[in-house]
Amino acid sequence: MTIRRLVFGSALALALSAGAALAQVPLARVEAAVAAETPKVVAWRRDLHANPELGFSETRTAALVAEHLRALGLEVRTGVGRTGVVGVLRGGRPGRTVALRADMDALPVLEATGLPFASTATGTYMGNTVPVAHACGHDAHIAMLMGAAEVLAGMKADIAGTVVFIFQPAEEGAPPGEPKGGAALMIEEGALRDPRPDAIFGLHVVPGRAGTVFYRPRGFMAASDRVDIVLHGRQTHGAWPWKGVDVIAASADIVQTINSLTARTIDPTTTPTVFTIATLDAGVRYNIIPDTATLSGTLRTFDIAQRDDLVRRARTAIGNVAENYGATAEFNVRQNAALVFNNEELSAWLAPVLTEAAGEGNVNPATPPTTVAEDFSYLSQEVPGVFYHLGATPDGVDPATAAPNHSPGFDVNEKVLPLGVKTHVLSALRFLERP
Repeated sequence: MTIRRLVFGSALALALSAGAALAQVPLARVEAAVAAETPKVVAWRRDLHANPELGFSETRTAALVAEHLRALGLEVRTGVGRTGVVGVLRGGRPGRTVALRADMDALPVLEATGLPFASTATGTYMGNTVPVAHACGHDAHIAMLMGAAEVLAGMKADIAGTVVFIFQPAEEGAPPGEPKGGAALMIEEGALRDPRPDAIFGLHVVPGRAGTVFYRPRGFMAASDRVDIVLHGRQTHGAWPWKGVDVIAASADIVQTINSLTARTIDPTTTPTVFTIATLDAGVRYNIIPDTATLSGTLRTFDIAQRDDLVRRARTAIGNVAENYGATAEFNVRQNAALVFNNEELSAWLAPVLTEAAGEGNVNPATPPTTVAEDFSYLSQEVPGVFYHLGATPDGVDPATAAPNHSPGFDVNEKVLPLGVKTHVLSALRFLERP
């Protein structure tokens, strides 16, 4: 644990344990306000779903968000991290500051949900025109946080403190050619300054029983690295492989070597680790062995020292495989997201708040870690934070077999939208109502 986390943890523990709590906004009032807001939230979600935009291209989305926040009387900053939006709601009484965050970008995926508001949009990715869809649920995230902003703005006079709403671009990673993703760039451009939050909360819809909330303290979501490998060999006729240097065969050996590194050298019961090669691009004709092969993949880890050691060993092993074939290898690693580390004191405090929102038996504050990643991690490195998941599988579908995030068939059960609004509202209110 870093010194920064120790300092934050100590300060937070004192803040959460000292003195008597302020008067609470009644749950019934929150639920009534959320219910009144739900038709708008559903309409926003459907509009955003039909009009998705890729990372750092969320101009229509950002304009919609900014217009809504201005109409609520919030202080609004746009263009924070290219297309990011920050809204500030100052309560009627002085107090601390809490931040709520939603991500806005979509993915280069051809939607296959069959929804009446399914996306037919296209965008530009890596120089190509591609289909674009909200295949990760960010449309729901935006709509829920817009709804939370309206509910909280309606309670402004009763809020002791300040709520910062962060609508972030490019959560899915920096687009090709961009050095930083959305969270890192928004931090660099002042999203967490003036005012600086004392805590930050965020959520993500995932497969799971609709209406359930789950997370864990400390390491919750994996650190994510992008891995790129380029092999250089010598082109030859497919019938004369011995006259060239075969990068196709070398690529196959490299994939198996990487699979063996994680499966045979790391204990999966202590630190979950995934090293996946997901693309292999080589050749133009069936009877020509090319001179170049390009592979890319992702590395997911929960331990920094172990990750560094695995990268070192992978670099050596890949170089050795290439050398065995007479080829050469370029090996590059770039972090897309750090480990999502949920502050322990804040995680313990949040559990009853989420239970207030979701109901008894619907909150699991000790779920297993997950190897998917989130750049919310950079925000919670700056201020204490908790990121949690919201089960959103459609009715009648087994969450275990439901279409996962990033797949063409991923969909969000709209029945969970009011709950997402409510968890946002209550986490902000109850935090500010503490001494």
